[in-house]
Amino acid sequence: MAEDFAKAVEDGLKLSKRIYLGKDRAVAPPKPPPPMERSPDFYLPSAPMVYAVISDPRIVDNPDLPSYQPHVHGRCDPPALIPLQMSRVVLDVDCYADTAFIQVSGKWRVHCVMASRSCDCRIALPMGDQGSILGVEVDLPTKSYSTELNGVEESKGIQKIARPEDGGFLKPHIFTITIPQIDGGTNISIKLRWSQKLSYNEGQFSLTVPFRFPEYVTPAIKNISKKEKIQLNVSSGIATGILCKATSHPLKEIRRHAGNLGFLYEAEILTWSNTDFSFSYSVSSGNIFGGILLQSPSLYDYDQRDMFCIYLFPGSQQSWKVFRKEVIFVVDISNSMQGRPLEITKNAISAALSKLSPEDSFNIIAFSSETFLFSTSMALASEEAIEKATEWISTKYSVGGGTNMFIPLEKAAEMLSNIHGSLPMIFLVTDGAVEDERNICDWMKKRLTNGGSLCPRIHTFGIGSFCNHYFLRVLAMIGRGEYGAACDLDSIEDQMQKLFSKGLSTVLANITIDAFDDHKQIEVYSSCIPDLSSESLLTICGRYRGSFPDAIKAKGILGDLSSFVTDLKIERAKDLPLDRVLARQQIDLLTAKAWFSENKQLDEEVSLLSIQTCNISEYTRMVLLEQNKIDKATESSGARKVPKKGDPHKIGDSEAPKKILLQSLSVGFGDLTATAENIRPGSVEQKLPEAAEIFIKATSNCCGRMKMNRCCCMCCIQCCSKMNDQCATTLAQLCTALACFGCLECCLELCCSGQDGQ
Repeated sequence: MAEDFAKAVEDGLKLSKRIYLGKDRAVAPPKPPPPMERSPDFYLPSAPMVYAVISDPRIVDNPDLPSYQPHVHGRCDPPALIPLQMSRVVLDVDCYADTAFIQVSGKWRVHCVMASRSCDCRIALPMGDQGSILGVEVDLPTKSYSTELNGVEESKGIQKIARPEDGGFLKPHIFTITIPQIDGGTNISIKLRWSQKLSYNEGQFSLTVPFRFPEYVTPAIKNISKKEKIQLNVSSGIATGILCKATSHPLKEIRRHAGNLGFLYEAEILTWSNTDFSFSYSVSSGNIFGGILLQSPSLYDYDQRDMFCIYLFPGSQQSWKVFRKEVIFVVDISNSMQGRPLEITKNAISAALSKLSPEDSFNIIAFSSETFLFSTSMALASEEAIEKATEWISTKYSVGGGTNMFIPLEKAAEMLSNIHGSLPMIFLVTDGAVEDERNICDWMKKRLTNGGSLCPRIHTFGIGSFCNHYFLRVLAMIGRGEYGAACDLDSIEDQMQKLFSKGLSTVLANITIDAFDDHKQIEVYSSCIPDLSSESLLTICGRYRGSFPDAIKAKGILGDLSSFVTDLKIERAKDLPLDRVLARQQIDLLTAKAWFSENKQLDEEVSLLSIQTCNISEYTRMVLLEQNKIDKATESSGARKVPKKGDPHKIGDSEAPKKILLQSLSVGFGDLTATAENIRPGSVEQKLPEAAEIFIKATSNCCGRMKMNRCCCMCCIQCCSKMNDQCATTLAQLCTALACFGCLECCLELCCSGQDGQ
């Protein structure tokens, strides 16, 4: 889909050359780069963008200054996408610890469509690391649009279902949604809201927001005002001593309090920002430290228990002593992994092996329907052994069609069962789902419970949408490990290396919070507390009733196998909306628990939390609401204005908003059929909505059910829709003539049948 989108934008830019923008231009017409310099993602959005969806090229023109271009025959199939020009953009960023809430408000104009015609407009929103869409608002002169989340059962009653291209993920980090039929020359005000994660490394938080606007969205007319504004608020939570390290735009500090900073940038500009917005800040760091934030529920919270969040910071690099490690990589090499996924996985494992210390040990297990071991025992990470392992894994290609995950995991756990003085780790990489996933989790849970003081850590990585990401999340949760994923091929390498690096950088293991053992009124969402890595902040969240304990200690084992204890300072969350910050993590953890336990009550809990916090989930669907505006002046006077024909300011009746059901935005619970058929990640197009799928099946097969190779009307319509007007007219005339002969034949059969040829 991303390639089709990029091709449509390229076609739209060519089509936009028809638009006459006058002599007083501020910028030159867009010039595409030479093919040799053009990357595959060149036409994909690198900032919030809006496109006019053009099926009929005849409507392309300046709405203010018609150019009377020569007539164009034919249609654009698929439709071309012309980027709309933007006159204002405001970026609001609120950072809370490792989570950022972002809102972009902008104003675009349909500058490429005749004033008497209309077209759909497609919004594209690229997001940063682990971005999650929260909402879209669109304001037009006569209508407004907004998104909301509905429960799955409630969504079944919505009749109108959007096409895949009208709403969904173009890539895992690019969200798109289509607003229907906007008149040429209309100004569109849009608000886009999403959340994303800040990266953490060596005591420093970093944020990157896609904010690179291409030159062709700058209004061509000189006298149009162009305003750019960036507002940034930073609240570190429990950490103190915030220090701004770097920023991409000239921000001015406007506020500084303890643990809270405010920045502002505002300017009239000639061209829009051509760099992503980036910001990094550090917190005062020494040894491992942490704290607890508490927050009471709001009046509208479905769960009236209080919330808590425990933060643990790894401290500075000087205080780290990483564990000696025993590492086993368990890699899926079934047929579906062949090509780029398997090659990238091999490269990532080779890079991870090179980071091991000489005293570390490792092994590699490759599996499909069979299991292959690099070595029958753990091998020391010497240069010679790593070189042999790299050579061995480079020769492993897809063999067999099945995916048997239990046997390799059992072998890995067995090899790490008698390890002492080091931290055992299993890294599982797969792109498929298996039938015995819950059995694997149950078996692993029992095995690890009896595994001694330092039982094997399980880190999981899922590739594509066919694997069950919630199974992998549960397995990582049971094994006190990390979970990672890449839903598209382009992000596999980066995300996999992050997971390997994070797992191999463990600085504190076997973490316990003393209050959790004795306090029955405290619910922790994660069944096992994961280890603390030097490359990430650890967050533990949950709910409690009554009063929270006054004194709490965090305990664990350090890299030198000595014990660690620290007091956790308890505070009330004042400037930090804990419910919003923790929502994404809570939904993911509760969904994994709901899948594992098959608990319908947890399903409902996730649905309520999803709707309350506007975070998508497996149990909710996003809906686009269309609301006609009401003439308030007319309402207040008590008289109803009757709109005249052709009046551009028609006012609709006050009525319930119309609902359009978008495609499912969640990852799902895996696909056993696709795994069994060894379908590669990314090779299957997005499924049509259920109602549309039924309709297409009913019509596309009808010709095969008809006798004498006749063609049905639906197939004729589908064929004609792909032709230009002249060809369609000629075909219609031909069909009419053939229909006349058919009617004549029918009349002869009716009139003359049974007369024995007389």
